[in-house]
Amino acid sequence: MATGEDVSFYEAVGGEPTFRKLVDKFYEGVASDPLLRPMYPEGDLGPASDRMRLFLMQYWGGPTTYSEERGHPRLRMRHAPFVVDAAARDAWLRNMRAAVDALDLPAEQHEQLWQYLERAAYFMVNKMD
Repeated sequence: MATGEDVSFYEAVGGEPTFRKLVDKFYEGVASDPLLRPMYPEGDLGPASDRMRLFLMQYWGGPTTYSEERGHPRLRMRHAPFVVDAAARDAWLRNMRAAVDALDLPAEQHEQLWQYLERAAYFMVNKMD
């Protein structure tokens, strides 16, 4: 086993099973969220779930499958067709908070993950109220 300094966040939090749990829990909420669900035009949320899981795994030091399959993330561009206003951001954060909390991570890792996701949600807003 590598020393603590050599371990990526991805490895430190448990690797793919942790990110799978995070994303599955998030999309459980999205499936019944009246504001977010219409933003996912696919009948099945599975493809969106897979994309988010692969992106987050790569971002945090896991496999680079996301970039190999889809290229550069270009998150704002990929989300541009959807209205992401403060209400959508807040709904996303509400569902993501439940997912992060469900991981029962140590406080430092929980906070690190949450801070990134919160910044990302604010960054994605493309329509001011």
